[in-house]
Amino acid sequence: MDARKLRIVFMGTPEFAVPSLRALVEQGYQVVAVVTTPDKPAGRGQKMHESDVKVAAKELGLPILQPEKLRDPEFVAAMQELRPDLGIVIAFRMLPEIIWDMPRFGTFNLHASLLPQYRGAAPINWAIINGESRTGVTTFLLNHEIDKGAILGQIEVPILPEDNVGTLYDRLMTLGSGLVVETVERIASGEVVGLPQPQEENFKPAPKIFKQDCRIDWQWDGERIVNFIRGLSPYPAAWTSFMRGGQEINTAKIFEATFIKGANEENCGVINTDNRKYLRIRCADGWIDVRSLQLSGKKRMGIQELLLGFRDGNSLTCL
Repeated sequence: MDARKLRIVFMGTPEFAVPSLRALVEQGYQVVAVVTTPDKPAGRGQKMHESDVKVAAKELGLPILQPEKLRDPEFVAAMQELRPDLGIVIAFRMLPEIIWDMPRFGTFNLHASLLPQYRGAAPINWAIINGESRTGVTTFLLNHEIDKGAILGQIEVPILPEDNVGTLYDRLMTLGSGLVVETVERIASGEVVGLPQPQEENFKPAPKIFKQDCRIDWQWDGERIVNFIRGLSPYPAAWTSFMRGGQEINTAKIFEATFIKGANEENCGVINTDNRKYLRIRCADGWIDVRSLQLSGKKRMGIQELLLGFRDGNSLTCL
């Protein structure tokens, strides 16, 4: 059938989903409704915040549903009235079967990894943290298990040495929009056959990342630390404590760093700086040369800008 006659319900929340929604509408596909999270108070003024997907849907003139609960009878009835042929989910909540099984062609998800690797909430972060050289995007059919449905399509890309989460996120976001459109076309044509995912248990996971997970361990080797920083930059950001005489005097988020290999070291966390151009932190097998960071309560700065007002750095250690 003509893919542009499919009645599509699009479900998503963050910026990552927006290019796919725009691509579908701009290329003439029939998005009959957008489902996103309810508005929530945010920021110091606690003003109501709309999701990125809602903002885009309003600009595109699309009907919007914002259910508090996805099993709510009113929401289920509203979905049924839409008579969806296909559901598309990108970075949304876990759907109940009554919703994902409703469209006659099912519901597919766009995931930012090469499934079955990196199932979970933070696939881009963990691929970089673990030092992977490649990643990609995958479309797959939803079923009862999280991120384990039959694969419909994949595109692979290299992870570049200079990539961090921000740059890779942007690349996969754009790549994903093309894969979403391609998947819709293949479903409509009847060409796509879902490929079952292997069921082995040795795949690398991508669990949600919390603040306590982002603390740098200076006992690690330098390559691991640099990958950890890249995999959390610019958000949520790797961090460390600056210590003097056993007391924490500040914390800092580190966004950019390089590794200078040296002899195996024992005094990990020791700082070395000329107080003008460089600040280095000792790790297990050399030094981490910090390029940009953000002290608590301050703006993000390059290291030379920081050192203009940062004295006695050699008396500090990092923990």
